[in-house]
Amino acid sequence: MANSMPGEHPEWLWRDPDPKSSYDAVVIGGGGHGLATAYYLAKNHGMTNIAILEKGWLAGGNMARNTTIIRSNYLWDESAAIYEHALKLWEQLPEELDYDFLFSQRGVLNLAHSLQDVRDSVRRVEANRLNGVDAEWLTAEEVAKVCPIINISPDVRYPVLGATYQPRAGIAKHDHVAWAFARACDAMGVDIIQNCEVTGFIKDGNRVTGVETTRGRILSDTVGMVAAGHSSVLAEKAGFRLPVQSHPLQALVSELYEPVHPTVVMSNYVHVYVSQAHKGELVMGAGVDQYNGYGQRGSFHVIEHQMAAALELFPIFGRAHLLRTWGGIVDVCPDASPIIGATPVDGLYVNAGWGTGGFKATPAAGWVMAHTMATGESHELNQPFGLERFTTGHLIDEHGAAGVAH
Repeated sequence: MANSMPGEHPEWLWRDPDPKSSYDAVVIGGGGHGLATAYYLAKNHGMTNIAILEKGWLAGGNMARNTTIIRSNYLWDESAAIYEHALKLWEQLPEELDYDFLFSQRGVLNLAHSLQDVRDSVRRVEANRLNGVDAEWLTAEEVAKVCPIINISPDVRYPVLGATYQPRAGIAKHDHVAWAFARACDAMGVDIIQNCEVTGFIKDGNRVTGVETTRGRILSDTVGMVAAGHSSVLAEKAGFRLPVQSHPLQALVSELYEPVHPTVVMSNYVHVYVSQAHKGELVMGAGVDQYNGYGQRGSFHVIEHQMAAALELFPIFGRAHLLRTWGGIVDVCPDASPIIGATPVDGLYVNAGWGTGGFKATPAAGWVMAHTMATGESHELNQPFGLERFTTGHLIDEHGAAGVAH
């Protein structure tokens, strides 16, 4: 009876096997990126003797805690390329995976509240167009046509001067995305091992040969660390350090309402972003807590400021009732761009540091991570995101496009 309750974790979509003694490849982390990595290892590279090791329950980390926004309107060429590849994959995945995870391309508005905001926004629109990314600059009046409930009055504290708009952007049901990938992985023979925490690495000299886990030793000469903020903890166990800091990030939802919010609205200036989920709840988020930590909760003052910002932009929300809040962990690199590629340990690869942009990159991150693990060479899309950039100084500074948690 319990297994048939709506909303329950549908484990019948995949097997629950015991770990084997060895695999051709091991993926550490059973979130969206880990599942996508295993999926593309099997689909694109014919590797099916693969294990996904998840220390808790499948997709119970950031994959279950994000606010589901998908977009590709990043400033720099390198970022735009990988996020646009992700968006194109998102557009075909429901049919490819034969699973409707409610991908809704309802558009994303990034609001501008100052003259500098306007200049930066117009610059990003032009950069997006040069990279083949759909992008428009809208005046305040045009913003109101896209989202009529936004307050565009000139006498508010932070008046809306305009916005960038990406029509192809949108949202998807994050749990269903994970289940879709898990079912597809299982169908191709991938073992999904839950409640299996990696506690150490087995090495022969400077080459990885396996992992120690809470469910025994597992041998493999190809290992991918896809554990978000906890990748830095794993890296320490492997003998090197990652330039990643982990912060709590909070989000919240309201009670269910009739459709009132037709798109996704984000504001770096007042630090809030809002969408309406398929069931009707308003989904809101803000910036990260300033302290480092792995606790999946955050400070109350962040919620307070988040509510004030939301009411400033959407006076109609004044009567909305808050239902619940939660927290996740974001792993942030110094340049607000991810790390995807080889590590100082041969055969050990890392995908981490996505900060607040991990969910939207899920299919592309899996695509390039799978290529890197299968071939030992970086894909052209993740070549710029290697660990060595922090030594060479070839950083990809995306603080502007990733300045608010979304």
